[in-house]
Amino acid sequence: MAWTHSVFALPFALWGFVLGLQAAQWSIPLHTLVLVIAAAISARTAAMAFNRYADRAIDARNPRTASREIPRGEIKPHQALLLVVGASATFILIAAAISPLCGWLSPIALFVLLGYSYTKRFTYLSHYVLGMALGLAPIGAYLAATGTFSLTIILVGIAVMLWVAGFDILYALQDEEFDRKEGLYSIPAAFGEEKARLLALSSHLLAIILLAVVGYLLNYSSISLALYSVGWLSFSGFILYQHRVSQDKAKINRAFFTYNGIASLVYGGLVVMASLWEPLSGLLR
Repeated sequence: MAWTHSVFALPFALWGFVLGLQAAQWSIPLHTLVLVIAAAISARTAAMAFNRYADRAIDARNPRTASREIPRGEIKPHQALLLVVGASATFILIAAAISPLCGWLSPIALFVLLGYSYTKRFTYLSHYVLGMALGLAPIGAYLAATGTFSLTIILVGIAVMLWVAGFDILYALQDEEFDRKEGLYSIPAAFGEEKARLLALSSHLLAIILLAVVGYLLNYSSISLALYSVGWLSFSGFILYQHRVSQDKAKINRAFFTYNGIASLVYGGLVVMASLWEPLSGLLR
C-alpha cells in the first residue's frame, strides 16, 4: 500500500528535486537523489502504517475496509506500530543526512503525515490535510537540493494538495453513510454527495490552473514547453475524467488508483524531461 501511494507523491518529489538542481546550477551530488527517494518512501510507509494502526477499530466496523490487514488479523497492531517507528526513524535519519535543515524540519513533516490519520475525528478538512502531506513531497525535495524555498515550488505543493484533496473527497463518497453514522468528519458526510462532488471538481480545476501558472513561471524554451504542455494536458485530462467514471460509485476505486496514478506518472515523467531537456541537449552539442 505504501508503494501504491508513493506513485502519487514520488513523481512530484522527483520533479521538485530536478527544479532544485536547476536552481542550484546542477551542483548537487547524485547520491542526494537516492536519499530523497528513500526519504519519500520511508515517509509514506510511516504514514500508511500509522493510518492502518490508528483506524484499526473503525476499519473493522466498516464493511469496505474490514478486510484490511489489521482487522482480519494478518498484521498485529503492535507490528504496524513498530513499522511506523522504524520508518519514521529512517526518514529522520535520511533527512539529517541530506542537510541539518532537513533534519530539523523532518519532525514537522512527520507530524503532518502521521497527524492526518486523526483529523477525520474532528474536521471535514481532513482531505486537505492529506493533500498537504503529499504536497510536502516536492517542496521537501526542492529544499533538499537547494536549502531554500521558492514561489514556484510552493505553488507546485499547493497544486498537489488540491489534487489529492479532490480525489480523496471522491474516494470518501464510498463511506458517506458510514462516516455519518460513526460521527466521523468528511466532506461527503458533512455536505452530501452533490456538494462534495462540486468541491472535488473545484479543487481539481484550481490545481490545473496553478500548474499552468507554474509552467508559465518556469519560462521553458520551445521543446521543453511542448513537453510540459503535453504533460499538463494529460494530467488535466486524467484527473477530470475520473469525475465522469466516479459517477458510478462501484468504479471509484479504479478512478482513485488508476487515473490518478497514471496522471502522476505521465505528468511527472514529462515535466522532468522538460526540465532536463535544455541542459542535456547542451551537453550533446
